Amino acid sequence: SLVMVILFLLPVPLSSAVTNDQNRLTPEEIERMVNDAEKFADEDKKLKERIDARNELESYAYSLKNQIGDKEKLGGKLSPEDKETIEKAVEEKIEWLESHQDGDIEEFKAQKKELEEVVQPIVGKLYGGAGPPPGGEEAAGEKDEL
Repeated sequence: SLVMVILFLLPVPLSSAVTNDQNRLTPEEIERMVNDAEKFADEDKKLKERIDARNELESYAYSLKNQIGDKEKLGGKLSPEDKETIEKAVEEKIEWLESHQDGDIEEFKAQKKELEEVVQPIVGKLYGGAGPPPGGEEAAGEKDEL
């Protein structure tokens, strides 16, 4: 359990823990340590979620950039106008990422959604309307990213 881990990690030599009652933790101190550990675990989870959201946007943008630059992939199949539209949207998101390193989860998700809203109609048109199923972000998340 978390309490045992905290107690195990305390730097108290066994001899002084056995002979010196003053150095023992009070129930209040133990409870505070458990609460602190839970708080830090929650903060770590939020940080991971923020980093994951940022990485999703970054990965999507750079994947698109590579695909439109490759004539064997998307770049060779797009009209010049569509290619320029996607290039511009991708560059805007990459610039946004560079200036918003510490953005929050919702900002990263909103930026990715904006990019998807530019790209998906173009790609859907290219592949005969075989874009993601209707239903918003959840349905789009089930499809492989570009």
